[in-house]
Amino acid sequence: MKSMIRDIKLAPSGHDKIAWVKNFMPVLNHIDAEYSKTKPFAGKKMVITMHLEAKTAYLGLVLMHAGAELIVTGSNPLSTQDDVAAAMVEEGATVFAWHDCTPEEYDMFIDKALEAKPDLIIDDGGDLVYRIHNEHPDLIPNIIGGSEETTTGVIRLHALENAGKLKFPMIAANDAYCKYLFDNRYGTGQSTWDGIMRTTNLVVAGKNVVIAGYGWCGKGAAMRAKGLGANVIITEIDPIKAIEAVFDGFRVMPMSEAAAIGDVFLTLTGCKDVIRKEHFQKMKNGAILANSGHFDVEINIPELKEISTSVRRVRNNIDEYKQADGKKLYLLAEGRLVNLAAGDGHPAEIMDLSFGVQFFSILHILQHHAELENKVYLMPEEIDVELAKIKLQSLGIKIDALSQEQFDYLYKA
Repeated sequence: MKSMIRDIKLAPSGHDKIAWVKNFMPVLNHIDAEYSKTKPFAGKKMVITMHLEAKTAYLGLVLMHAGAELIVTGSNPLSTQDDVAAAMVEEGATVFAWHDCTPEEYDMFIDKALEAKPDLIIDDGGDLVYRIHNEHPDLIPNIIGGSEETTTGVIRLHALENAGKLKFPMIAANDAYCKYLFDNRYGTGQSTWDGIMRTTNLVVAGKNVVIAGYGWCGKGAAMRAKGLGANVIITEIDPIKAIEAVFDGFRVMPMSEAAAIGDVFLTLTGCKDVIRKEHFQKMKNGAILANSGHFDVEINIPELKEISTSVRRVRNNIDEYKQADGKKLYLLAEGRLVNLAAGDGHPAEIMDLSFGVQFFSILHILQHHAELENKVYLMPEEIDVELAKIKLQSLGIKIDALSQEQFDYLYKA
């Protein structure tokens, strides 16, 4: 198979980026040292659809060192970094991705990757799994199983499972403790504001920041916004999460009320039409709209266009939507993941844990698929614990251990 990338000559800077993050990913380094010797994925074709940047590339290299024949495609049209894609090709991966691909190219890249007839898959958002089930069912008998990186993807997997349509086992890597507690909270929290601040070059302190959704990603984004000095407002549909937000010190109200007072709006729900026409019409002149949910559907862009008299790019990754009364609203990164489309994604130290989860999830599928049904599984807890131990050791941190007497007190009848 021949790769389809923007330009192989960009590879040197991609190699530099991968080498940089490798310095800060001790869990993956540990995994690489161990499994590059045993090569458990030898003879297996693996298709991964993920945000193609340096940290993902290093996971890909670790999987290749562990024996996998790797085929890679991007999970978001704006998150692929062309120099990293080129570097991966030079390292021996087959890559179908380039930055700012069209929707047609995006689907075509997935189709091209699937021509490899994979044994294992790693998905990010569910597009790969859905394309296999709906467009390439002939591939299903060959697929051992896979893992899913995101909340959105896990929701889509459960929908398939509940409908009795899931045709191979998948591990919800997103739902592992070492993934969502750190990646979704600290990773999304920091990288989202990295993307917003880098793109706008505006101060956060003193602004009214409206955050839609108080799941783990929303918690992280709210925590970081508060730390930057913002007045944080939460919108929610879940009464329990709403109470949690109140007890965490945030104002909670419907989007219909928040729309009139927000300066920055950030969606992190995984749902569609969270901010729509009725909200745009209430917003202040100069309000900024951004999304850190997986797909570009949380902010209803067609309705934003409908009420606008002009749309123009005013700065890289900022589109100005001007309305008949002269009011201007600013959409960041075309409503796509602002932390990746307008930034470099989560910090390396955070993705180190997440990609450790991914590695062991796909390894678990390989080693235990004969025992697994066509369901969505959690990664075994003991793997989570082992990952945390490796991370603590790399940080030089020691913790206490139960004595035998304490263990018996807690766990023996």
